[in-house]
Formats: sequence, structure tokens, C-alpha cells
Amino acid sequence: MQEDFSKYNGEDTVLRKAQMRMLDILIEVDKICKHHNITYWLDGGTCLGAVRHGGFIPWDDDLDIAVLRKDYLRLCKILKKELPGHLIFQDETTDKNYPLKFAKVRDKNSYFEDMEIGQKIKEKGIFIDIFPIERGTRELKSFIDFFYGRSFRRLRHYSGGKPEYVISLLMYPFACFLVWLVRTFNFMIPNNLLIYGYGMPTLNKYQLHKKDFIPVKPITFENHTFSAPANPDSYLKKLYANYMQIPPKEKRRIHSTKIEIYD
Repeated sequence: MQEDFSKYNGEDTVLRKAQMRMLDILIEVDKICKHHNITYWLDGGTCLGAVRHGGFIPWDDDLDIAVLRKDYLRLCKILKKELPGHLIFQDETTDKNYPLKFAKVRDKNSYFEDMEIGQKIKEKGIFIDIFPIERGTRELKSFIDFFYGRSFRRLRHYSGGKPEYVISLLMYPFACFLVWLVRTFNFMIPNNLLIYGYGMPTLNKYQLHKKDFIPVKPITFENHTFSAPANPDSYLKKLYANYMQIPPKEKRRIHSTKIEIYD
């Protein structure tokens, strides 16, 4: 017997209303990407939800897209200027307490209390994540992120005490140089191996391949058409192995501790 997921995101639940607000954000970002010929794709659990459920994973409270780094840098500049008034762009350049090396687009008319990011950030509305994808190897990324991502988060007061903050003041410039060096090498000697951007340590274990993503193809998500990886089966197997299997209740991960939606 198929499980009834309405207890998670039935039509009148706060989670379903939050998912629809995320969908609205995605629709706006999709329009901007198409207008500027920027290639993106549904990523992670969002791609999994599209394939397995035709939309959100029933218990999922975030939405992820990914962009190759060269397009990511351009997209960030565009989003700062072109988002409609009810949305706002957020990254390390817009918020001195933002501890992440990827961007978010947030809805101004909501509140999302995130157990992972903390409460010092300025903007706290419902969001979608935008992940940069770049050339690199998993092993080198794990080594660099021990210095790069770790020192960055401590400089943003996300974790660690004063001694670690002081150490990070010295470590972060060295880590930035390492990242620059590796990116320069990958530019001069290109390959098709991809990773999630440096500074995103929770995604260190994934080695990706360009052929799994490019060219993107259309996929249905919540009765709308968006971009998906070229080979979602290969991609999702790398992330989740047997991805069509519904996980047990104790492994159904959520990010929020509180969600509020305003008119």
C-alpha cells in the first residue's frame, strides 16, 4: 500500500504553503535565467523530487538549483538588480553574517528559522538555494575546504570561539590563494570532472561529471517545466544510490524549526 504523504504537505499545511512560495521564487529565477541565456538545473533533493514525486519531496522544506560557476557569477550580479520587489538576493557580499559560500533568493513576506544557518543573518524569509558547480576533484576539494570553508565560517561567527577566529584571520587568505591556484590550473588544463563549489563542505563527497548535466533537458516539477540534468538517473545515483526507494521516517530530513508566511 502506498504511503499517504498528506500529513507532511497536505493542501492546508504550513509546509505546503511554504513549498508553493519556493515554487514562486523558482518561477521568477527561471524567467531571469532564460532571459539572459543562463543554464541552470534542478539540483539535489529538488531534482529527486521532480523524478520520484513530480514535485517536492513531501517533507522537503528547501529548493535547490545549480549553475556552472562562470554562469553563477554572472547570475548573482543579475539577480541583485532584476529580482521583483518581493524577493531579495542574499550571499556573503550582501550580509556580513552570512556563513555560506553559495547564494539564496529569499521571499520578503515570510519567515524561515533555519537550524543550520543560525539567526544572525539579516534576511530570513523562505528561500531557494543556488549552488555553484565548478571543475575539480573530490579529494582536492575536501583538503582545501578544511582551510577555506572552515576559516570563512569562523570569520562569519558561525562556529568556534575567539581563538579560532584569530587563527582564521591568518588561515583564510592562504586558503583563498589555494582556491585561486587550483582554479587557475583547472582553467589552463580543463577536464570534465565537476564538484560543488569550494567552501561547501557538506557536499565534499560528490564527484560529478559534466556529461550528466550538460545539455540540460526539461522536467516537470509541480506542473511547471524547468531545467534538469541531462542524465538525472546517473546524477541521482551518485547522490542517493537507490534514489527511487522512499527513506524511513527517521531519515526524512528537514531544515526548519519554524516557518511563518505573511500575505
